[in-house]
Amino acid sequence: MISRKYGRTYHYPFSPGTTSDDRINHQTQEDLSRIDVLIHTEKLDGENNCLNRYGVFARSHAAPTQTPWTRHLRDRWERIKHELGDLEVFGENLYAVHSICYRRIDAYFYVFAVRENEKWLSWEETEFYAQLLNFPTVPVLAIQKQPFSFTEVEAAVTELATLPGTFESFDYQTGEKCTCEGIVTRNAGAYSVDDHQHNVFKYVRRGHVKTDEHWTRTWKRARLIQEQSNELY
Repeated sequence: MISRKYGRTYHYPFSPGTTSDDRINHQTQEDLSRIDVLIHTEKLDGENNCLNRYGVFARSHAAPTQTPWTRHLRDRWERIKHELGDLEVFGENLYAVHSICYRRIDAYFYVFAVRENEKWLSWEETEFYAQLLNFPTVPVLAIQKQPFSFTEVEAAVTELATLPGTFESFDYQTGEKCTCEGIVTRNAGAYSVDDHQHNVFKYVRRGHVKTDEHWTRTWKRARLIQEQSNELY
């Protein structure tokens, strides 16, 4: 393995979209009590990709990915690889449509985390490096600062999950408007890679359609906002 892959993000106990493969953080209340500031971001429906000095990686970090829907990232990596140093930039790659299509995206790669050696950088540093490398970050929907209770966090996340997606979300199968896929909450501060599961939490809405394993055979490129028409795809 060339580098360490992104750790599994555990669900909030109140996340309704869990499956048998998902893990739930049953000590969320205790974890939240140790965090000063929470950043609630929109969970985008794409592929988790990483850019580091060695190349562009998908979920596995055994070797760089060569998939056609990461070609745009690999081209971009060629231009910035010497600027990365020890930084590893993680983001949602929306180039290939999964279960949700977006009508108002103006980029294909939205950064949600930056790792440096064995530390996940703070959200402020993440935004700084994303801007430096000319990448947008995932949409920030709300910020909560202490004091907050577990009940208040649950209420905030549940309400945010009912909102329409920032980029005008549509269900790819039905063509109907839908809410965002879910919410990812992170500690605004920096934290150790080994403490990932105690600092990042997710909420996935009930009924989110998961793309089946054969989507790669018939995948379609997402359209940017300037390419959109009244019809989706």
